[in-house]
Amino acid sequence: MAMAASATSLLSSTFLATSFSPRSSTSRLSLSSVSSLSSALPLSSSSSCSLFNPIPRLSFSFSSSSPSPFYVMANADRSPKKVLIVNTNSGGHAVIGFYLAKDLLGSGHDVTVLTVGEENSEKMKKPPFNRFSELVSAGGKTIWGDPAQVGDVVQGASFDVVLDNNGKDLDTVRPVADWALNAGVKQFLFISSAGIYKPTDEVPHVEGDVVKSDASHVGVEKYIEEASFSSWAIFRPQYMIGSGNNKDCEEWFFDRIVRDRPVPIPGSGLQLTNISHVRDLSSMLALAVENPSASCCKIFNCVSDRAVTFDGLAKLCAQAAGHPLKIIHYDPKAVGVDAKKAFPFRNMHFYAEPRAAKEILQWSSTTNLPEDLKERFKEYVSIGRDKKSMLFELDDKILESLKVTATV
Repeated sequence: MAMAASATSLLSSTFLATSFSPRSSTSRLSLSSVSSLSSALPLSSSSSCSLFNPIPRLSFSFSSSSPSPFYVMANADRSPKKVLIVNTNSGGHAVIGFYLAKDLLGSGHDVTVLTVGEENSEKMKKPPFNRFSELVSAGGKTIWGDPAQVGDVVQGASFDVVLDNNGKDLDTVRPVADWALNAGVKQFLFISSAGIYKPTDEVPHVEGDVVKSDASHVGVEKYIEEASFSSWAIFRPQYMIGSGNNKDCEEWFFDRIVRDRPVPIPGSGLQLTNISHVRDLSSMLALAVENPSASCCKIFNCVSDRAVTFDGLAKLCAQAAGHPLKIIHYDPKAVGVDAKKAFPFRNMHFYAEPRAAKEILQWSSTTNLPEDLKERFKEYVSIGRDKKSMLFELDDKILESLKVTATV
């Protein structure tokens, strides 16, 4: 009883951040101990993050009927770190590495971006790669090569943190992870995908939900979890917008809206999805880098905290562009088109929630779609995409089947 009273007194005077998992039958109370706790309570000495959490961690198990457990947020480690970002050379994820590099450089860290391929390739003429001079001007290093030979590419340089923002399967990520482990890298981060969650009627997806066992990212996540890194974390992003993105998201809607074409949306248009500004994703990753103890051994949904319907996104894009909008709904099977080719999003509810990042990293989202889309439309016009000649063959097939004209 005396020990319980002592614990209660200590907890009431300590800064606490609430953490719970409503889909779990049990919860845990974890405290990153301070010196006063070590003298008041018997502590377990086991920790897989010992380099970053040298003081033992206290853990109690509670039944699901107990009050929500708590996490004490470890102090951020803002000491300059050497960070290697292994960056993909294509797809929507490439911009994550670019934004994170800028954020970390702005906080005084030493950042090297290793991009897959060759510096003079055609891909490097596209965003975000054609903006890498911004990283160099900020003191960063940019190199190109084969991640499978990462040790040779970095020429023996040492790093505290490695982020793999490239691999989608174990064959691609394993050489980077193995090299990092053998090189004594303290923290390994991996960009996975929220697309590995199994479809469910209970949205949004939260960390701990069932994933597809045959998804290639799942094998990578398991390999990293079982490796002997002092600290590791996995991030599952979804759809994103932001300057430098080279995968169409909002642009798909702008392309039709500015040309006074109907916007064909499969199904009811009420399907929920999550669109995040890439600055949100970068800020979450940066918190993990500066809080390796708190982020250790965790999986984070790397998304904003609000959902939007397909119809809602179309309306917001039209408002940002200042153009009228006509939405056409259709059944892909009846029309005879592949929705994956005709529409830039999964034709289903696909919505994750950043619960772990909010509770463990004390992260907060800044995505504001109405304002962010205005910014994106200005850039859309500035690069002349609104005047670019385009074909809409699949759209035309859909509209013809529905006997709808191609102009509003």
